[in-house]
Amino acid sequence: WTCLFFFPDARGSATMAVGKNKRMSKGKKGGKKKAVDPFTKKDWYDIKAPSMFSVRNIGKTLVSRTAGTKIASDGLKGRIFEVSLADLNNDEDQSFRKMKLKCEDVQGKNVLTNFAGMDFTTDKIRSLVRKWFSLIECFVDVKTTDGYTLRVFCIGFTKRRVDMAKRTCYAQSAQIRKIRAKMVEIITRECTTCDLKELVLKFIPEVIGKEIEKSCSGIYPLQNVYIRKVKILKAPKFDLTKLMEVHGDYSGEEVGTKMERPAEEAAPAAEAAEEA
Repeated sequence: WTCLFFFPDARGSATMAVGKNKRMSKGKKGGKKKAVDPFTKKDWYDIKAPSMFSVRNIGKTLVSRTAGTKIASDGLKGRIFEVSLADLNNDEDQSFRKMKLKCEDVQGKNVLTNFAGMDFTTDKIRSLVRKWFSLIECFVDVKTTDGYTLRVFCIGFTKRRVDMAKRTCYAQSAQIRKIRAKMVEIITRECTTCDLKELVLKFIPEVIGKEIEKSCSGIYPLQNVYIRKVKILKAPKFDLTKLMEVHGDYSGEEVGTKMERPAEEAAPAAEAAEEA
């Protein structure tokens, strides 16, 4: 509250005196802060995919520069990048599969990533699920030879036989149980005998799905059998040498190529150099 007092002076006119609120005439305390663009304090880093994919440079990511005790590389480590397999392998037919890549290490301006999971796009799963067919799902926890514990989810559908007259194509519950047991057996066998890199190379061409389809044809014909999701439950302690085996060396990488300048542009530049 501002207290105003009026005192009549010698001439009889009233003068105003400011009361206890002494800051009234000074304006706002501290003044207005100058707006600083936050992007001036940030740097761009290149995201590098592991060697199991054909496209190695998948994009850029942003992080605040090192300031005091806050180190830029610490802000990058642990970041998860979700990339379509179509972009990683230059193949539009694989666009329904999403790969998760986790930042494991930072070298210079390169962010080195490793496989961190896999998933299907929602529209692909929606397109597979149909009426009159049985849907069979299972999941299994497996451990690779290099110490990664994965949870692998599998999905499959019954298939209509050529000579079938019946409209529906449902498998009996006993058959579904046998198929599920077969799925678990094949996934465990395929995943526990190789390391993570080899396993990702099995997931991409759907080797395991085809193997399940072939093995279960004697129980009930199957179609659209896929490994629809992979989660990493437990990873071994970070090992730089293993990560470099997956990535290779980026030291000899060309950052930019020398461009040829047209003759008419080159001439004035040469004259200016001579004058200087």
